[in-house]
Amino acid sequence: MTINKTHAGSTDVADPLPLVGFTVGITAARRADEFAALLTRRGAEVMMAPTIRILPLVDDTELERVTDAIIADPPDIMVATTGIGFRGWVEAADGWGNVEPLLGALGKSRLIARGPKAKGAIRAAGLREEWSPESESSSEVLDLLLEEGVDGVRIAVQLHGATTEWEPLPDFCAVLRAAGARVVPVPVYRWNMHPDVDRIDRMITGVIRGDLDAITFTSAPAAASILTRAKDLGKLTQFVHAMRTAVAVVCVGSVTAAPLEALQIPTIYPKRFRLGALARLITDELPRRGHNLRVHGHDTAIHGQAVVVDGELRDLSATSLIMLKALAKSPGAVVSRRDLLAALPGDSSDTHAVEVAVARLRAALGDPKMIQTVVKRGYRLAVDLEYEEEDGE
Repeated sequence: MTINKTHAGSTDVADPLPLVGFTVGITAARRADEFAALLTRRGAEVMMAPTIRILPLVDDTELERVTDAIIADPPDIMVATTGIGFRGWVEAADGWGNVEPLLGALGKSRLIARGPKAKGAIRAAGLREEWSPESESSSEVLDLLLEEGVDGVRIAVQLHGATTEWEPLPDFCAVLRAAGARVVPVPVYRWNMHPDVDRIDRMITGVIRGDLDAITFTSAPAAASILTRAKDLGKLTQFVHAMRTAVAVVCVGSVTAAPLEALQIPTIYPKRFRLGALARLITDELPRRGHNLRVHGHDTAIHGQAVVVDGELRDLSATSLIMLKALAKSPGAVVSRRDLLAALPGDSSDTHAVEVAVARLRAALGDPKMIQTVVKRGYRLAVDLEYEEEDGE
């Protein structure tokens, strides 16, 4: 996990930088740096942990076997789901010396493209799609095929890669089979978990601890991979709970969101399935979702790894931020020294550590009165009560 800290100390967040103070997790492998740049230019800090690695197609014996089968017996319908996958398939076939037979076979099939990138890849190969849904949705493709009737129809379906319990396209194939279709899965590329699992583990921990304000996904395999890793670590329940309750889960589109929504994780995604649209959605959404409080006359926004007071990004240590979040769980309520001590990192039993931590937090916030001492009970955030006076009161 890489953290790009582009803003240190106190920073004016009067927008041109609407994401100052927010931390966004990126799980993408492809175009991750480009996506990170879109966010950091808006003021965000970024945690990067690619969750999948694409394996070379030319070495994929299963794809070569399926390619030979399609050449020998072209399918009635070919469903292309991604542009990169279709192009990679054509390039791999060229490496095997049978690209012309493959294109000839596909030219005899009805070609359906899930979206514009798949459509562009089909046309770049000298072929022509019959139809592509405006929604770029696999569900709309499935609806069309079922409405037409697929009993006895041989349909080749481009898959995303490895199959997991959270992979959406095997369900797509299963529905077609249940309707009587003869489905030919085409594994146009394969993926496995990224070998740098330490970064993935830190991303999972960051989500669980609330260090992230948002986590982003640009492919269904990336989502499936991090869910698999969380399960392997024995942290799936905590991870899913955090994404349901504390962290914004932002996907590039509905197909990407499918493995997450299958676990009842709320997701949001832009109308156009593009990185630029994804960055704009995050820019609009995170400030709206922020944990904003009025504390002793100060506008205070508490984010995953930062706090903004009166429009300035305050430089809090990790311990100070933990303390502030513990006090903000029930804004204005008294938190005992024992509970604050339990929240502190380490294994200290010295309540004096709480007094030291609170003193440092007060100094970092800039106004010591934002944290009130309640004699013999503990500490509380000095949250201002909002009310409207009515005439006669």
